[in-house]
Amino acid sequence: MQHADILRQRLWNQRVAGSPFDAPETMVRALVGVQSQDYPGARWSVGQRTRDCTDADVARAYDDGKILRTHLLRPTWHFVAPDDIRWILELTAPRVHALNAPYYRKFGLDGAVLARAQGVIEGALGGGEGRTRAELAATLAGAGIVVEGLGLSYTMMHAELEGLICSGANRGKQQTYALLEARAPGARSLPREEALAELTRRFFVGHGPATLKDYVWWAGLSVAEAKRGVESVRGALAREIVGGVTYWFSPAMQPAPPTDVMIAHLLPEYDEAMLAYKDLGFPDLPWTKERAAWHDGYYRPIIIGDARAGTWRRTVGKGAMTLEVNLFVTLDTAQLRALEAVVARYSIFMGLPVALVMGG
Repeated sequence: MQHADILRQRLWNQRVAGSPFDAPETMVRALVGVQSQDYPGARWSVGQRTRDCTDADVARAYDDGKILRTHLLRPTWHFVAPDDIRWILELTAPRVHALNAPYYRKFGLDGAVLARAQGVIEGALGGGEGRTRAELAATLAGAGIVVEGLGLSYTMMHAELEGLICSGANRGKQQTYALLEARAPGARSLPREEALAELTRRFFVGHGPATLKDYVWWAGLSVAEAKRGVESVRGALAREIVGGVTYWFSPAMQPAPPTDVMIAHLLPEYDEAMLAYKDLGFPDLPWTKERAAWHDGYYRPIIIGDARAGTWRRTVGKGAMTLEVNLFVTLDTAQLRALEAVVARYSIFMGLPVALVMGG
């Protein structure tokens, strides 16, 4: 494999290209943890990998508890399957707590305060109905625990990492929390070394070809622990050395076939095809224009073929949506048709007519 082959294979293996998954929950389980810091963008991450999937389908799977959302792996939100949520938390939460410790101290969240907060939150959610963050903040304040802003965020994250709460069903456009046990009753726990082996194997099966450095970043583990995980499952993985770097993947991975058809992808911010890896990024097509005039902090790349052609953003209005593309290349006919095809697909996913605005 060359670097271009690795990038193409990752898109294929993650099902951004090639055969899609059959349901949103199947996609999330296959990738183990799907970063979902940006909730609308994460729904498209799921949808673009799933056959005949709409935004409403992903939202329904979320509301029904087939997909859960919580803080695990790194200190950010991820979609996760109910059966996986508890053992992944038990494996990765201690390190996330350690990373969060300075912020717990900064906001006065010592062990006693956090223990009291968990008791109040558990009582508020004990009736089975989800509560919004604002509602839980008011309940905490009523119990004498006044936390706001980032202090509230870290209070809620602590309760998530402890396996007390996770996402509840949305209430209109408002997100809620629910007790994890209510959303994932009987979710399995695993002995730590077994959990480490399971996470390691499934990362490389779902995200391969990938490196140890990629896995350390994605899982939030120490280098020593990640190495131990790789060693424990090396017999179940295949590997190839490219440029002196070892890439691991499933021995059953199907090679991405060559294609003469130009294909485009609209990747949302925080998509697993970008942020799961530390070693390689998509190269830019040769510039023929000034670089995009506007930038996202975590840009949404337009991938055409195997390279980046620009970035995109959307504005959702009442009954319609505008999709702006910020190009730094002049597209030929095949590339333009590929872009128009993926925009049409996104329109179907959103269930809205889309006005494509060309920029750059």
